[in-house]
Amino acid sequence: MFTGIIQGQGTIVAVRKSGAECRLDIQPLFTLENLTDGESIAVNGACLSVEMHRPESFTAYASAETLSRTTLGKLARGDAVNLERALAVGDRLGGHLVSGHVDCLATVLEVRPAGQSLCCRLTFPTAYGSEVIPKGSVALDGISLTVNDCGSDFLEINSIPDTQKRTTMRLWRPGVHVNMETDLIGKYVRRLLGPWQTKAAEKHTQISREFLLRTGFI
Repeated sequence: MFTGIIQGQGTIVAVRKSGAECRLDIQPLFTLENLTDGESIAVNGACLSVEMHRPESFTAYASAETLSRTTLGKLARGDAVNLERALAVGDRLGGHLVSGHVDCLATVLEVRPAGQSLCCRLTFPTAYGSEVIPKGSVALDGISLTVNDCGSDFLEINSIPDTQKRTTMRLWRPGVHVNMETDLIGKYVRRLLGPWQTKAAEKHTQISREFLLRTGFI
């Protein structure tokens, strides 16, 4: 489990591909104290396991499933990535609950100045539109962000100066693809309501307060 508060950046020093899988050698650009083999670390929002750590770098394995759902397969030597270690019990939850399981790819459509911030507009598959709400949370390349505006296939966020400095958002341009994870709680709510929505549709009704009272949700 992560929070979306990026601890620092790293540089890809090697990509070792093996069929549909690969291993990434990453050099952190900040101090990672007491890093241990087997621990989880989010790389651009994707949860990976540390296979081997060295004084100045570590190796993480990315499966075919991970590469099919994320941008990790496009990384090359010299690329910058966002890094976050797994949340420890007692740590501050400064962002929101992030699982590190990427849902889809979002594409940057526009980056424009908004004072000292940057306003970024991105598009994503409509299948995830119901999991994105105004003033809700979303993780983009592992960064916890607040949704300013959204629709069925787009969202807008603001990047403050500190976020631009600490993450790879400063590199975003139209056409760039980023890993997107929708709100974890929203996904569970959607799944729980799914059967009731189906029943309501079959009866040609809509979910209402009366329906929720009748079925025990309120």
